[in-house]
Amino acid sequence: MNALRLGTRRSQLAMAQSRGVAERVTRLTGRPVELVEITTYGDVSREALARIGGTGVFVSALREAVLEGRIDFAVHSLKDLPTAQPPELALAAVPRREDARDALVARDGLSFESLAVARGRARVGTGSPRRMAQLNAWARALGCEIETVAIRGNVDTRIGYVRDGELDAVVLAAAGLRRLGREGEITDLLAPDIVLPAPGQGALAVECAASNATLAARLGELDDPRTRVAVTAERSLLAALEAGCSAPVGAFADLLEDGQTVTEMRLRGAVGTIDGSALVQLSTTGPVPGSADEAAATGRRLADEMLAKGAAGLMGERAH
Repeated sequence: MNALRLGTRRSQLAMAQSRGVAERVTRLTGRPVELVEITTYGDVSREALARIGGTGVFVSALREAVLEGRIDFAVHSLKDLPTAQPPELALAAVPRREDARDALVARDGLSFESLAVARGRARVGTGSPRRMAQLNAWARALGCEIETVAIRGNVDTRIGYVRDGELDAVVLAAAGLRRLGREGEITDLLAPDIVLPAPGQGALAVECAASNATLAARLGELDDPRTRVAVTAERSLLAALEAGCSAPVGAFADLLEDGQTVTEMRLRGAVGTIDGSALVQLSTTGPVPGSADEAAATGRRLADEMLAKGAAGLMGERAH
C-alpha cells in the first residue's frame, strides 16, 4: 500500500505536530504516512517576523508542494495560515485544539507579575507584536515597565536566551511546549483575560488539494467541529480588521458550558500599540454558531465594533 506523503516544516515543533497527525491518519486509513520535510521562506529568512509576516511565509512552500503533487497533504500551525483560503486547496481538518494560551518561561521560576515587580525593567523576549502590546499594557496596569525584545529562532534558541541570562523571560505558545513535552519549563500560563492569544493559536490545519475529494473526506474525519467554529470566528475577526498575522491582534473564542452542555460562544478581541499605551478590547457572547458562516459573521461584527472604537489607528500594517 502506497504511503501518503505529509509535508511539514523541518522545525522540531512542526515535526512533532506532523507526527501526531500522521499517526491519526494511519489509524483512520490503514495507510502508512511518510513525512516530507520542506523548507519555507519563514524558516530561512532572518528578518523579524513582524517585517515578513502576514503573507503566509511559513505555509506557501508547503501549499506549492501540495498543488504540484509532491506531497498529498500538509500540516500547518493554523495561526500561520493567511485568512483567505485558496479555492484550489481544501482546509480538510482542524483537529481538536491544544491549550491556546501564551506561556512565560522566566528566570528563577517567576510569574509575569513577580518578574515585572521584582525588576525595574525586566527584559522579555518575543517575536510577536501582539504579545508585546498586551504584555506592555499589563506591565503598565501593574505600575511597572518592561522592555520587550524582538527575537527569532526555535524553542531551544528562545529559552536559551533566558538560561544564558541575556533575557529575564521569553513568551511562547503553550501548545508548542506541550507538543514537545516541555511544559515543565513553563513558569506562568498567561490567562486570556489578560493576554489574548493569536487567532487560531493552539490549533492545527490539515490541507490537501481540493480536487482530491476522497482524501479530503478521510482527513475530514480528524476535524473537531467546536474547534473549527471557534477558530473561524477568530480568523474572521482578523480578516475583517484587514490585519496580517504579524499585526498586534489577539482573538479568542471559547465555548461556554452550562453544566455539561455547550450553550454559548464568547469571542474576545484585542488590538494595541506595541508600547501598551493604547489597547482596544471588546467581547461578544451569543449562541454557539451553527455553521462556519455564522461563526465568520460573529467575527466580522466584533471587528466592526473594534474599528468603531479606534482599532484601525493602533495597527501599523493598516496604515501602510
